[in-house]
Amino acid sequence: MSKFAVRLLAELYMTSKEIRQKFLDFFAEKGHTVVPSAPMVVKDDPTLMFTNAGMNQFKDIFLGNAKTKFKRAADSQKCLRVSGKHNDLEEVGHDTYHHTMFEMLGNWSFGDYFKTEAIDWAWELLTEVYKIDKNLLYATVFEGSPEDGTEMDMEAKQAWLKHMPEDHIVLGNKHDNFWEMGDTGPCGPCSEIHIDIRTPEEKAASGLSGRELVNQSDPHVIEIWNIVFMQYMRMADGHLENLPAKNIDTGMGFERLCAVLQGKNSNYDSDVFTAMLAKIGELSGHRYGESDDTDVAMRVIADHIRTICFSIADGQLPSNVKAGYVIRRILRRAVRYGYTFLGLNEPFLCKLVPQLISDMGEAYPELAKQQKLIENVIREEEMAFLRTLDRGIKLMDECMERAADSKLISGQDAFKLYDTYGFPIDLTELIAAEHGFKVDLDSFNENLKQQKDRARNATANEFGDWTEYLEGESEFVGYDNTSVSGAKLLRSRTVVQKNRQMLQLVFDRTPFYGEMGGEVGDTGFIVAADGEKINIINTLKENGLTVHIAEKMPACCTGEFELVVDAARRARIACNHSCTHLLDQVLRETLGEHVEQKGSYVSDGYFRFDFSHFEKLSNEQIRDIEHKVNSLIRKNLALEEMRNATMEQAKEMGAIALFGEKYGDRVRVVKFGDSVELCGGCHTCATGNIGYFQITGETAIAAGVRRIEAVTGEAAELYSEAAQETLRTARAFFNNIPDLAGAIQKLISENAEYKKQAEAFAKQKAAQFAKELSAMGKEIGGVNIIAVNKIAEEEGNPALLRDAALLMQKELKNTAIAGAFVADGKPQLLLMYSEDLVAAGKNAGKDIRDAAKFIQGGGGGQPGLATAGGKNPDGIKDALEALIAKATGRN
Repeated sequence: MSKFAVRLLAELYMTSKEIRQKFLDFFAEKGHTVVPSAPMVVKDDPTLMFTNAGMNQFKDIFLGNAKTKFKRAADSQKCLRVSGKHNDLEEVGHDTYHHTMFEMLGNWSFGDYFKTEAIDWAWELLTEVYKIDKNLLYATVFEGSPEDGTEMDMEAKQAWLKHMPEDHIVLGNKHDNFWEMGDTGPCGPCSEIHIDIRTPEEKAASGLSGRELVNQSDPHVIEIWNIVFMQYMRMADGHLENLPAKNIDTGMGFERLCAVLQGKNSNYDSDVFTAMLAKIGELSGHRYGESDDTDVAMRVIADHIRTICFSIADGQLPSNVKAGYVIRRILRRAVRYGYTFLGLNEPFLCKLVPQLISDMGEAYPELAKQQKLIENVIREEEMAFLRTLDRGIKLMDECMERAADSKLISGQDAFKLYDTYGFPIDLTELIAAEHGFKVDLDSFNENLKQQKDRARNATANEFGDWTEYLEGESEFVGYDNTSVSGAKLLRSRTVVQKNRQMLQLVFDRTPFYGEMGGEVGDTGFIVAADGEKINIINTLKENGLTVHIAEKMPACCTGEFELVVDAARRARIACNHSCTHLLDQVLRETLGEHVEQKGSYVSDGYFRFDFSHFEKLSNEQIRDIEHKVNSLIRKNLALEEMRNATMEQAKEMGAIALFGEKYGDRVRVVKFGDSVELCGGCHTCATGNIGYFQITGETAIAAGVRRIEAVTGEAAELYSEAAQETLRTARAFFNNIPDLAGAIQKLISENAEYKKQAEAFAKQKAAQFAKELSAMGKEIGGVNIIAVNKIAEEEGNPALLRDAALLMQKELKNTAIAGAFVADGKPQLLLMYSEDLVAAGKNAGKDIRDAAKFIQGGGGGQPGLATAGGKNPDGIKDALEALIAKATGRN
């Protein structure tokens, strides 16, 4: 431990909570507005699934699509990274300073202060407030890039020379010291602050200065703060243009800072993680520091539980697509490490939720408010993956049987385990090694690369630069209008998505609603000044802009446009959206106040509504909910709205806010009777316009989360008519009997009785066939062999032979049935070993696979009974001989 760390521990020890608060207080004193963290799960931005940097919530400001309410801001932002420069998921836990979920402390300037002030304040905070030894700090400065025509950042260097000697300033290249939002967009040079936390002994032993280890992946010379000077715009063709207003964007990793200030060489040794690691140790019976393998596993779990819980709290449930797949992958990685290295073969992540709430619930109250949901979702996911692991281990046994000679698991088999069954490749390697096998990783990686290439090609996007015609912001006027005249085109661009070219238009005023908050975007058309009519096939909300997806570019982009929404479609969407509000209210009244909206999808044809509830709805509850919603519809409740309410006003009105949603200082309150919600979507002016509501489905989508699908208005009428027609048709089958339900129940009961009789007859037939087969036995090689090379039609189908074999397996000793025959035009095999032969080591499932090669097929089964099928009837004779040879031990 360095002298600096010892002094901090003795004199100035700060808890993580104090460290976070000192940062916010410092910048508040410098005139910054302290803003809350945005949700970690990003909605309504097609370029991001998760907040991966503190600047994400200010993206619209940096892009020039929104005006800022303040010139300076600061916050502590919850972030998630699972890929990128320093964020390979599979490496998290193997070092002590990278994470998936982390907090980013940041301060921003929007066209206000720039490099000198940003550097001065960073230095003041680190050295005067946090009392870090100045001699341990190093700064990097952008060296310039001939490729981009940029020179060394002398302004930043001169600012640093006021605080540190020149040998503590390190020049960095474009890779390390030039920050970019993406392939296009705002960007600029950056200056990183690094700290050397090595002990004097470590420094002497290495013989290297801290300067020589900056950006060299040394775990004890690490970056703690990055200051981005956003002064350029990267255009689609790659060249840079100066931004009209220069901005500051800084980010300091909270976990690293806590480790440094608490004198720890590892983030996981700070109080951010120690309590969680202790809890993991309590559950597993292992101690952190016990061994490298268990330490890695405990770090993985301590990191991943944070990501999982915050994602669920922000509304993202584990699933098989997009952001949900990322969360499922992270959760399964944590389970896998606990299963493999800590012996945790029952759900355990769900038991860590209370500890996380104890650690972070004060700063992030959404965790405690949704504790039960988080625990239930995680528990169900764990149970499902533990079943997957068990299934994967059995499949591994089959793979090793196939590779018994080469001792090499094929890359194709390993990839199938990974891709189809979710079985991790490193676990495949581990199990293989334990049995003396290897895995063809080159072939596996090639299969994986091909899959990624297919996915990348399917989702490849190309964004052209915006062509700007006029300056200004886009105003949505669609709450009151479905058409507008005199609109001006502000900008346009071409976008290629999934190999399809689309044209994007932005107007200064528009009645078109951009897809957002679960509500689909509007369609319609625009009319240019020259009379040209162009269809709008969708409308999106991207980076604060309402973007119209047009079939083609207007021939004349200047002049005034008429914008016309498909009003009939909009009306259906508005009715469905309003109905989700009524449904939300009724669910709370009927099921309890624990009900919370967890997502929705609103289109013109139907809607779905996801909500927290822990059991399936009964038919009686569904009918009750339908009746109550339809009662509210018939009351013809008028829409009441407050479009520019403060959050305080909204709360006073009792408005419901959704977890995981980002709200501004001003919000829109939508009220229908007792239903009061924060909502920016389109609504009908009175509930009577909805007409009629009917639930079409109710299912579970995750532990503790249910989904209702429903239709309204004309769609509900058509659904009801279809149900009535089905009922009439069914009644006709029973001669229009009044008691249709009774007649169906009687039919079901009679059918069950007939089935029971048929099964009894099949057993009798199988017993009779077993007697006939027993008489066919011949001793070959000391084993009673019953060879079957033909199944007569009067003896039924191969299922009869299988049933007879099952009876004989228990009754006979030292007996094998070898069957090779053609049924329904296809060659089939059967192999049965009596129970004593199985006990002696015989395995029908393994032996039949070799014989199946003669009929160009495959198969398998249990040690006592196995079947196979193939394509080559000419191989039946050789296959039968192979089965007999296996049974008698001749090969």
